[in-house]
Amino acid sequence: MNRIIGYCGIVCSDCPVLIATQRNDDAERRRVAELFTRQYGREYKPEDINCDGCISDSPRIFHYCNVCEIRKCGMDKMVKNCGFCKEYPCKKLSKLFAEYSKAKETLDAIRRQRGIV
Repeated sequence: MNRIIGYCGIVCSDCPVLIATQRNDDAERRRVAELFTRQYGREYKPEDINCDGCISDSPRIFHYCNVCEIRKCGMDKMVKNCGFCKEYPCKKLSKLFAEYSKAKETLDAIRRQRGIV
């Protein structure tokens, strides 16, 4: 599977939801639904575990990604991901980066590779 990076810098291709979707693995969907229900305090069913990645045009987007303000902003600005945005880093990303520093590292690396920094 190719590496898919979401707008926010999270590596979608490492996400168990996307993996279960691409493999069409119902046992994995059940496992992920149970895990996410415990982890996030919201009930997930196996049929909720479907996503083609937040940068996809597909209607199969995981619930959280479908309501993500970072994703909406990236789509509105038509950037490949937030690393390409002129306003990077912004307030929308600060909370995510506080909880998930790997996303910032990923976007910073993209900016360095592209000579944006």
